This record gives sequence, C-alpha cells and structure tokens, in this order.
Amino acid sequence: MSRTGCGLNVVLVEPEIPPNTGNVARLCAATRTKLHLIEPLGFDLDDSRLKRAGMDYWQHVDWKKWPDWAAFAGSISGEAKLWFVESGGPMRYHDARFSSGDYLVFGRETAGLPVQLCRKAGDRWLRIPMFHDKARSLNLSNCVALVLYEAIRQSGFEGDL
Repeated sequence: MSRTGCGLNVVLVEPEIPPNTGNVARLCAATRTKLHLIEPLGFDLDDSRLKRAGMDYWQHVDWKKWPDWAAFAGSISGEAKLWFVESGGPMRYHDARFSSGDYLVFGRETAGLPVQLCRKAGDRWLRIPMFHDKARSLNLSNCVALVLYEAIRQSGFEGDL
C-alpha cells in the first residue's frame, strides 16, 4: 500500500443511516480509499449524525456523490472489477482475488443491493459468512471494514505507513 492510497474504492448504493456512512467515511480516510455515494441518500450530507460519526475525517476523504447507479456505472473503466457484497453470493469475500482499482459495492441497510445487480455480477457476488441462522445481517460499516481490509491485505498491506 502506498502513501497515496490503497487503490481501492468503496461504493455505497443508496445508504440510509447517517452514522453508518460517517463510519465508512472515517474508514476510507484512514485507508486512503475512495468513497462513492450513489443517490438517493437517506439523509442530507449536512446531517449532524453523519458528521459526528465521520468526526473530523471528512476533510481527508476522497469521495464523490453520484446521482444514480447508471451515472456511476458509466464512469467505470473496462479493467476495473466491481465486487457486489450481499447475502446469497456464491463466493465468500475472503476467497475473492482483489486488485488495485477494484470497487467494493454495498447496498442499503434495509434492502441490500438489487438482486438484478448481484445476479449480473456472477462470481463477483460475494457474501460474508453468518454462523447463526437467526442473525439477519451485520452492520453496514462492519461489512465494509471486513471486506476492505481483506482486499488491502491481499494487495500487500504491511502495517502502518
């Protein structure tokens, strides 16, 4: 990982809960990961809960807001891989082979990612194992942290810079 960044991207599709997005922004600042927010957002960007969760890290986040999925998807280069993280995926996140420039895509807290996006992703539809059948889901920011740090680990992360 270089001082300029880990070369990865986190994408939140229609996030709804300000503190989750704030926590992800803080994670992106700490790892120098680009954050993409796909509208509609379930909150205003000046929401105090968003700012509180992101603390004073927002100034260090490389981020972009997109009006919708189509606008975002149209900006992706041909070599970039999009990894869709959602329950039901055929592959566990730690079995994926991530590369610099990849996009880690996460859905809304209440509905997840649209199933049609996941199906189109094929073997780039990843799941995080859950070991209790009564547990519905994990917190969005926890999911992002798990997958992002695995992707960073695979790219040669050697500790603090």
